[in-house]
Amino acid sequence: MTQTPRLSEATLKDAAAGSAGPAYVLSRLKPGIVHLGLGAFFRAHGALYTEDVLAEAGSSLDWGIIGVSLVRPDQHDRLAPQNCLYTALERDRNLERARIVGCVLDVLVAKDDPGAVLQVMSDPETRIVSLTVTEKGYCHDPATGRLAEGHPDLIHDIENPGEPRTAIGFIVEALDRRREAGVPPFTVLSCDNIPHNGEFVRSLVVSFAQSRDCGLAAWVEAHGAFPSTMVDRIVPATVPADIVDVANLTGLVDEAPVVHETFRQWVIEDRFVDGHRPPWEHAGAELVDDVAPFELMKLRMLNGAHSALAYLGYLSGRETIVDAVSDPALRDYITRFWREEVIPVVPPPPGTDLQAYADALLARFSNPSIRHRTWQIAMDGSQKLPLRLLPTISDRLARDLPFPCLALAVAAWIRYVGGVDEKGLPIEVKDPLGADLRTALDAAGENPERRVRTALGFLAIFGADLPRDERFVTALTQAYGSIEELGAREAAGKLGKAV
Repeated sequence: MTQTPRLSEATLKDAAAGSAGPAYVLSRLKPGIVHLGLGAFFRAHGALYTEDVLAEAGSSLDWGIIGVSLVRPDQHDRLAPQNCLYTALERDRNLERARIVGCVLDVLVAKDDPGAVLQVMSDPETRIVSLTVTEKGYCHDPATGRLAEGHPDLIHDIENPGEPRTAIGFIVEALDRRREAGVPPFTVLSCDNIPHNGEFVRSLVVSFAQSRDCGLAAWVEAHGAFPSTMVDRIVPATVPADIVDVANLTGLVDEAPVVHETFRQWVIEDRFVDGHRPPWEHAGAELVDDVAPFELMKLRMLNGAHSALAYLGYLSGRETIVDAVSDPALRDYITRFWREEVIPVVPPPPGTDLQAYADALLARFSNPSIRHRTWQIAMDGSQKLPLRLLPTISDRLARDLPFPCLALAVAAWIRYVGGVDEKGLPIEVKDPLGADLRTALDAAGENPERRVRTALGFLAIFGADLPRDERFVTALTQAYGSIEELGAREAAGKLGKAV
C-alpha cells in the first residue's frame, strides 16, 4: 500500500486538485513580521490575510512571518518537518476547501533559545511584532489592566533581560537593542481579544521599560506604534479527524492544519512605524482611525455570548457551541442575552445594525461544520470575565437596569470553577487562578450566597466596586441558586422563555 507523503516544499507539487498551494514563489519571502504566540487562530486569520496579499502582489511583496512559541515546542515540532507549510481548511455547511499556506518561514521556541528570538526581533528587517498570547499571556492584573508586578516571570525578565520568558520581556529587550543600534522600533500589533489592545500593550511595554530604564521608556513612547485591532474568526481546536480530512483533500499528510469558518474580519488602526505594513486592506481588512466601536461590539456580543454558552453549555452536557445553540433552551437564552441586555448598552459601529449582527452570530454559532468545544472556550475564565461580561453588567448597573442573563452566565462560571459538574464528575478547569478558586469555594461550603461572596473576593477578577454593589451580589446569588435548584439548562431556559 502506498503511503501518503507528508506535506513539505518537496511534496507540494503532488498536492491533489482539491487544494491550492501558495500563488507566489516561496523563496522570495523575507522575515518582516515576528508573531509571538503562533497558535491556530493566527494561522487561520492574520497569516491568511498576509498570504492573500502576497498572492495578489506577485513579486512586489516579500512579507514573510517568523512564528514564535513562547513555551511549548509543539508547533515547531509539527511545522519544521513541513518547511513550515500548513493547510487551512475552510468549512461551512456546504463547503470544505483546503489551501496550503507558505508565508510562515520558521518557528522558534523561545524557551529553548531566547537569543534566537531576540536576534530576529532586533533585526532591522523586522518591522512588525504581532501577538496572540491570550489574556493571561500579558502578565497583567485583569481588574486594573496594569502589570502584575509580583508575577514571577516578570521578575525573572527584570533580572535576566537577555533571557526573557514573557511576551512583554521579549518586546522590551528587543526594543532596547534596536535603540542601542540606532534602528527604529517595530510596530507592536496585538491581535488578542482585549479592549483597546494597542493602548493596553503600549502601557504594559512602557511600564516594564520604565522599570529598566526611563530613557528606554521615553524612546518607546516617542517613536513606537501600538495600533489597536479587532479580530474575528471562529477557529476550533484541530482534532485527529481533521488531519485525515486534509490528507483526503490534498493527497498530503499535514500534522499542523487549522480549521476555520468562512467568515473573517480584521479591523486595524492604521498607525505603523514609518507606515511599514503589508497592504492587508487588499485582502479585506478594514483600516480605520479608531477601532474601539468594533472591538466593543465584538467583545460584548460575540465573546460575551461565547463565554456564557461555554459555561452554561458545558454544565448542560453540551460539548460544542453548535450543540448548545441547537438546544432550544440555550438558544432562547442567548437570544434574550443579546436582545435585552447587551445590545441596549453597546454603541454600534458606524453603519452597523446590532440586531442583524446578533442574528449573524447565531447563524455562525449554528454552523455544524465548526465544532468549537465549550470546554476550550471556558479556559482562563478569570482573565476573560473582566473583559467579556463584567463591563456590560457595570453599564447596566449604572443605568439601574436588570441583568438576569448576564448574572446567570457569571454564576455558571462560579459553578464551573468549583470543579464538579452537575453529575458529580470532575471538571478539568484550565485557569491561572483555578486552584485558588477551587480551594476557596470548597471552604465556602454549599450555601449559594457564601459561594458567590467567596468568588467575589477575588479582586483581580471583579475589582473593588462590583462586590460592594448589593444589586450585583443579589442578582448573582439568585442566579447561582437557580442553577443549583434547576440545573444550568433549565435555569437558562426559564430566562429564555421570560418576556
